[in-house]
Amino acid sequence: MKRPKNVTVNGDASNGATAKADAPANGGADAAGPPSPTAGVDPLEAVAAEAPELTEATPEERLAALAAERDELKDRMLRIAAEFENWKKRARKEQTDAVSEARERVLKDMLEVVDYLERAVGMQAAGNGTVDGAAVLKGVDLVLRLLKQKLERYEVRPFDAAGQPFDPRVHEAISRVEHPEIPAGSVAAELQKGYRVGERLLRPAMVSVSSGGKPTTPPSEG
Repeated sequence: MKRPKNVTVNGDASNGATAKADAPANGGADAAGPPSPTAGVDPLEAVAAEAPELTEATPEERLAALAAERDELKDRMLRIAAEFENWKKRARKEQTDAVSEARERVLKDMLEVVDYLERAVGMQAAGNGTVDGAAVLKGVDLVLRLLKQKLERYEVRPFDAAGQPFDPRVHEAISRVEHPEIPAGSVAAELQKGYRVGERLLRPAMVSVSSGGKPTTPPSEG
């Protein structure tokens, strides 16, 4: 019995189709080439793997680094100390110059008072030996007013003490006197004026302190 020709043909056709279907798949895989060695690897791990390995510093290198840091800190501290010393010298000089300038201003003003007094003495010496009391008194009054004006310029002012309660901070008691009109413990008389410079005490006032009046004795009966 003869084999049907269509069966053989169909079988060969199916095998050929299968071979043709398999051929492109295998050919595509071969065309793509071999897989990359870094495929599927984390990029950070790949960079770390490619980076050169760091070697640990030797004890000698660590000592050298510490010595360099020590020398740098020492140099910095020496510079700071030198700058501070220079600042102290400048501040001391500025303070000394300020005190000298203030003293010179005061003394220069006092020299003007001395000039007036010397002129007054010279005028009296050039006279015929007679002294004009009224002229001398007038000249002394002018010089005194000039001196007070100069003291005011430096905020030097007197303060009143008579009749005030005695205050040991601004008063210096010289004596104690009886005074019927001034209560005990108050200033009865001002012997020398006290002065202030601004709000600070320059000189205390010399005063006499009242001890009160004499006690009155009651009249005797009988």
